[in-house]
Amino acid sequence: MRIISGKYKGKRLIAPKKLPVRPTTDMAKEGLFNILNNRFYFDGLKVLDLFSGTGNISFEFASRGIDDITAVDSFPGCTQYIAKTATELDFSISTVKADVFKYLEKTTEKFDIIFADPPYSFDQSQFLKIANLVFERGLLEEDGLLVVEHSDQTDLSQHPRHTEQRKYGGSIFSFFQEEEME
Repeated sequence: MRIISGKYKGKRLIAPKKLPVRPTTDMAKEGLFNILNNRFYFDGLKVLDLFSGTGNISFEFASRGIDDITAVDSFPGCTQYIAKTATELDFSISTVKADVFKYLEKTTEKFDIIFADPPYSFDQSQFLKIANLVFERGLLEEDGLLVVEHSDQTDLSQHPRHTEQRKYGGSIFSFFQEEEME
């Protein structure tokens, strides 16, 4: 895996092979960050990376100057790798070893961007539960964005907060926002 932009553009990171992960491809990551760059000024944003795995997405945000990132994963090897790499690169990434659903049920923090990359094997109800918890618990700042990565076998477009989706190879990013008040 490599960081595609920012301070550490081109830096290759080698995650331990034993981690149970499926990192977001460079092509998909580049597409995602092109969208985010057009929607947000990154300075001062607060980001939550759920099912963070290798930290691929967290490292990309950090390389682009975001210094308030929380990475949540239930596998201790993942959070240990992210913490170790963040220290080596002087990135401000807090790691939390926790079940993502339990974390979402307990946290009271608000975020500008929440990115979730759950296992593609999750059933549709588990994907929707992520979105439901984020909105029920009010975890997004005003104009905040939830992005959920999934395969084309999953359709999240029926969720009331779903605004769009983009496909990059075998990955789809579904975007969710609070409804705008008229």
